[in-house]
Amino acid sequence: MNSRRTFIERLGKGAAFSSLALNTPFGANAQWLSRNKAKKVFRIGIIGAENSHTAGFGKLFNIEKAYPGMEVKYVWGETKAFAEKAMEQGQIPNRVDNPNDMLGKIDGLIVDHRHAKYHLDPAVPFIEAGIPTFIDKPFCYRAKEGKAFLELAEKLGTPVTSFSSIANSYDTFDIKEQLKTMGEINQVVRYGPVELDSEYGGIFFYGVHTLQPLLYLFGDTVERVRIQNNGKNSTASLVFEDGMMATMVFTTTRGWRTYVENSEGITELNSRLEEKPNPGKNYVDMVHMFKTGETSRSKESIIHCVAVLEALEKSVANEQWEEVKKYGEL
Repeated sequence: MNSRRTFIERLGKGAAFSSLALNTPFGANAQWLSRNKAKKVFRIGIIGAENSHTAGFGKLFNIEKAYPGMEVKYVWGETKAFAEKAMEQGQIPNRVDNPNDMLGKIDGLIVDHRHAKYHLDPAVPFIEAGIPTFIDKPFCYRAKEGKAFLELAEKLGTPVTSFSSIANSYDTFDIKEQLKTMGEINQVVRYGPVELDSEYGGIFFYGVHTLQPLLYLFGDTVERVRIQNNGKNSTASLVFEDGMMATMVFTTTRGWRTYVENSEGITELNSRLEEKPNPGKNYVDMVHMFKTGETSRSKESIIHCVAVLEALEKSVANEQWEEVKKYGEL
């Protein structure tokens, strides 16, 4: 795995190259679309196998055949053992020793590491080659690098997206519809598992599942944040630009719950969906991007989530209020 400094150097070279490309939004590259429409089998490659997600993608495409004509063909793992386990569980036929060995052999890329600092570097050659790319949550570890990556992809006309499966779900969008009838929300409390000392990026690991649904529901407008660090019993405060405050309570058990206060009192937000469509919205939107080049999130939205996590990370160390950098400030 290349270092993050190598990534920055590569990105700089790629940005220079990308100035030759049309500055078109994701999904508007007609050449990319026409090239992919003719494919009989859409071949997917995965970089990263430490997570169980990799085997899950294999099961979705190769075993369950949820999307006929789309298959996971290749995987690169952080270790040979990780890759082989994913291959067995997800019936993925090929393992590569270097991610770049998949170039020319795949039509879509999934990047899935436990630590977000490894996400962008290996994806650069693929976006330069025009391969649509889904990057698992969190998108990256530093907002400035993520912005440069997405702007390069946009200039190249290569579709890229990223989201938390908890946030990008039918449940979240149903709750968002409910909020339209609830009037002004004064405060929000959301419970979810977070390990501030996780070896996989501290609050970045799993904290994204607690944070990102709040951004989907209330907007990408968090201005400042503060951590109250008490070990396993810690919280975070988020202030949105309209003055609304959200409190994230970090739990030690899996599961997420959200409460809001309005003029009528305190209400728990729950989805009304009794039967949830299968596959989930996260898979539907990823496949839609692979097939059409159209993405469900803007680059500004993707980066705002990373910028909030980065500000929270700073506050973990000093427990002071930290300003969230806006997209244009990065």
